[in-house]
Amino acid sequence: QLQASGGGLVQAGGSLRLSCAASGRTFTSYVMGWFRQAPGKEREFVAAISWNGGSIRYADSVKGRFTISRDNAKNMVYLQMNSLKPEDTAVYYCAAARRIVAVTTSYEYDYWGQGTQVTVSS
Repeated sequence: QLQASGGGLVQAGGSLRLSCAASGRTFTSYVMGWFRQAPGKEREFVAAISWNGGSIRYADSVKGRFTISRDNAKNMVYLQMNSLKPEDTAVYYCAAARRIVAVTTSYEYDYWGQGTQVTVSS
């Protein structure tokens, strides 16, 4: 029901735009979030946005570099990633939560998509 795409290999300092497409149900009233998991590490929060964009949260590690947005008409969520660093290398997942305000913990999310690999070379 959630499909992430847009990952790839990029050099440090480059940019990527991830997309998350929802199908089978509408997520326009859900909080949408992005998480990532690097090899050997736990899944961590990246960014989240409320249904109308009025509540947005970012992990400290990506503030000022990443931007989350959504297009409810298209049932899509995006993550614009700029100034990428090797430590951003991970599998990125989109998720949906039945919440009003943006939430940052994975257990609050009800639906998860399969991930997309982002690799940043130094």
